[in-house]
Amino acid sequence: MESIKNNLTYKIIKIFLVIFLGSIALTISAKIKIPFYPVPMTMQTFVVLFLGIAFGPKIGLATVGLYLIEGIAGIPVFSNSPEKGVGLVYFTGPTMGYLIGFLVASFLAGYLDFGKNIFQIFIKLILSVSVIYIFGVFWLGILIGFEKPIIELGVKPFLLAELFKICLLTLLAKKIINFRKFI
Repeated sequence: MESIKNNLTYKIIKIFLVIFLGSIALTISAKIKIPFYPVPMTMQTFVVLFLGIAFGPKIGLATVGLYLIEGIAGIPVFSNSPEKGVGLVYFTGPTMGYLIGFLVASFLAGYLDFGKNIFQIFIKLILSVSVIYIFGVFWLGILIGFEKPIIELGVKPFLLAELFKICLLTLLAKKIINFRKFI
């Protein structure tokens, strides 16, 4: 009985550690800007999808949730913070829809079966990342008006970088999913 209790405690500690370290990885991915055309690329969406694939829908969702709570609480974890503000004020700005989309995308990336076919993996990752842009553009439309060129502002500049990240994840997905057995 004591062994079972110790194993459960160890597993819970391990899960909390993964969630905490995942939120740190997401913060780092938000802060590093890679020169890319037409806008600099961060690796946030890559890490969001990676977390879901590697650790499953629940831990991926919890990790992104912790990251968002950290940001809302005023810890400068978001891209362009503290330069452009922190906390709830930053969160409810133009990027809120994308940030909320991170939750759903991480869950989907962890929930979807990645099968053996590389084309299926690619399509499932496109679906997962599309949710981020759907939420993002919807919120952008609410914020600045749907009559504005919200697709040109909130999607087009990021498509090439996103395609690069999706292709990279597609190639790595089979290896990444093996992380789940360590949890």
